[in-house]
Amino acid sequence: MRFVLALIAALLLGGPVLAVQPDEVLKDPALEKRAREISAGLRCLVCQNQSIDDSDAQLAKDLRILVRERLVAGDTNDEVETFLVQRYGEFVLLKPAFGTHTLLLWLTPALVLVLGGIGAYVALRRRPQPAAAFLDEEEKKALEALLGRDNSAS
Repeated sequence: MRFVLALIAALLLGGPVLAVQPDEVLKDPALEKRAREISAGLRCLVCQNQSIDDSDAQLAKDLRILVRERLVAGDTNDEVETFLVQRYGEFVLLKPAFGTHTLLLWLTPALVLVLGGIGAYVALRRRPQPAAAFLDEEEKKALEALLGRDNSAS
């Protein structure tokens, strides 16, 4: 029982673990906060589905250090991101900018939903409708006999 409680406490109290190493952290809390904001929006080029803050890859560490070096040198957040995009391409951004070159990337989910809705509509319209079932006289009498038997039983 104690193990279960300890496990629950660890899961509830353990916040997100970041890969930022203590030797990477800047002494200036304001600069460190800016570095975390920038690196949370940058993709690890090795892991590809993680930010560089969350990744343990060596390249992610190098990028975190590079971000901090640029901030210490006096760059603004936008200048740091622009530098990294020029160096690694727009793929380094977790949320690429909306533009003509990324139009397909941004509109594909909506396009898939619209095409799926149209496909479902067409499929439902083409589905054959069940023919109305009419009972002949013999089936009607058998049905009435069954219904009459059920009504007399209750």
